[in-house]
Amino acid sequence: MSQTFMPSTETVFERTGENTMVVNMGPQHPSTHGVLRVICELEGEVIVSCKCQIGYLHTGMEKEAEYQQYHKCVVMTDRMDYLNANGNNLAHALAVEKLLGCEIPKRGQYLRVILAELSRIASHCVWLGTHGLDLGAMTPFFYIMQQRENILDMFELFSGVRMMPSWIVPGGLRGDMPEGFADKLNAFLKEFPKELEVVENLLVGNPIWKERTYDVGVITGKDALELGCSGPIARASGVEWDLRKSNPYSSYEDFDFKVPVGDRGDVYDRFLVRIAEMKESCKILRQALDGLPEGPWNTSDRKIAPPPRHELDNSMESLIHHFKLYTEGFHPPVGEAYAGIEGSKGELGFYIISDGTNRPYRWHERPSSFMNLKSLEVLAIGHLIADVIAIIGSIDIVLGEIDR
Repeated sequence: MSQTFMPSTETVFERTGENTMVVNMGPQHPSTHGVLRVICELEGEVIVSCKCQIGYLHTGMEKEAEYQQYHKCVVMTDRMDYLNANGNNLAHALAVEKLLGCEIPKRGQYLRVILAELSRIASHCVWLGTHGLDLGAMTPFFYIMQQRENILDMFELFSGVRMMPSWIVPGGLRGDMPEGFADKLNAFLKEFPKELEVVENLLVGNPIWKERTYDVGVITGKDALELGCSGPIARASGVEWDLRKSNPYSSYEDFDFKVPVGDRGDVYDRFLVRIAEMKESCKILRQALDGLPEGPWNTSDRKIAPPPRHELDNSMESLIHHFKLYTEGFHPPVGEAYAGIEGSKGELGFYIISDGTNRPYRWHERPSSFMNLKSLEVLAIGHLIADVIAIIGSIDIVLGEIDR
């Protein structure tokens, strides 16, 4: 008889005191931002200890990728952190290109930056809207989600798909910037800062918001690094570390932007850091659009990137390259490579081992959500059960990436 994977309902969790009780949050609770079970030990309403239990959404993406050609793995990266799909595409592409020793033209690198930064803003918009709803602030949700819709409209113009475009691929992109995209992006860069300021004014000085977030879920920079945290969580604790600055990729060294950091490391600081990051992403987008180079956007190696569509009608050689690429794929040399990017939630990377075939021998993601989630077991201690909702929201997790 076939067996279906079911997460265990049993867990080793012993009470630490006689006057405590154990309460389950989830796995169905909407404020846990996914299918997550948080087992909390309470003394009264104060959390004494807690444990995160995952595995309810297991999909086996990494093992499945080992049976797919390299360019067919792209669609799976979209479905990990589905709020930062272009960032996932980029990390996978960079790792494969490192194996291949492949260089991407400047125009392609700049287009990748544009898509990655739009994804960062879109991801932060979802975080801000849902985080506000979790804590009882409904109005910001409507303002900020409308801006995310504008970004998804641009993704749809680029690729025909709103959430999971699979547009960044090994060797470059599936296509150049479409007609009308620059106008939409210009309009967005003009409107978005004003709308973000409206939301900021609703929350930054709001006494109820500060009561729910100020000095709640504090973590030091040292503890954040020891737990493997990165992204806004680490930066809100004073760790000025951003892969776009420390290990530039895709021409990020060409852009002038700041890395926002906090000093308290609480829920409120993580909120401020992400707001500031969206503003910095707008600066990067403006520079990338204004300075977008001319020329090709894909590598010239036809064994890695397909020939232009217009050549297929007139060139038998181009048609053959196209056919062989999409039926056989390409064969990176034997070796291993890791490429990391600064995703919307922290360091996101892929470690790939090649055995010389057209499929990865090992394909493993360094997931930012998974690494950051562990901090909840530290952040929640000493706070009320109601504060767990605020803390989970401030970590900004996606269970599709955690349970991949």
